[in-house]
Amino acid sequence: MRKGTRLVLALDEIDVVKALSVAEKVRDQVDAIKINWPLLLAGGPGMITKLSHLSPVICDFKVADIPNTNRLIAEQAFSLGASGIIVQGFVGHDSVQAVVDAAKGKDVFVVTEMSHPGGKEFTAPAADRLARLALEAKATGVIAPATRPERIAHIRTLIGNMLILSPGVGAQGGSAAEALRHGADFVIVGRSIYEDPDPRAAALRIVNEARDVPYR
Repeated sequence: MRKGTRLVLALDEIDVVKALSVAEKVRDQVDAIKINWPLLLAGGPGMITKLSHLSPVICDFKVADIPNTNRLIAEQAFSLGASGIIVQGFVGHDSVQAVVDAAKGKDVFVVTEMSHPGGKEFTAPAADRLARLALEAKATGVIAPATRPERIAHIRTLIGNMLILSPGVGAQGGSAAEALRHGADFVIVGRSIYEDPDPRAAALRIVNEARDVPYR
């Protein structure tokens, strides 16, 4: 991943033409584009390759299976041009390690706590263990919620200098500046950008907000 603007676009648009147009408009304002199942199912796996020509691509597949299946998913994503992948840690160390090994130095991010209200039910109580698992597996970093910035600060104390990507900015109510101040390295923003009539201007607003927060 680049580390210039500290903004990751969550491109969950299902209109393929619009998705590619948005990606083109903001390509110089984002450090990566995160692609999830909605766009992949709408446009096919080739969307990873197309978007990779514009920006580093993180596949937010939240991979959660046995080690062999996790490995196969990761290998396919990276072969199509992905720069990173997101996995669930609750399946255990061996399943996460399979993805880290398959990445061969590319980025692997482990979910510690999800950003929606339901994230408090199951991921939050296990977040400390999941963060330590990510550290032990030598993942690149973790996912921690911008909607609860105090949780970012806590998770930062557990993982040291690993990267933290924080979703939930914008439509879910999280603040980019607060997430970064509490220890995030990147903020993940989706609907507030790709649903805006002027996605480039929307991205620039977040970039400018992030610019006011010093790098940790």
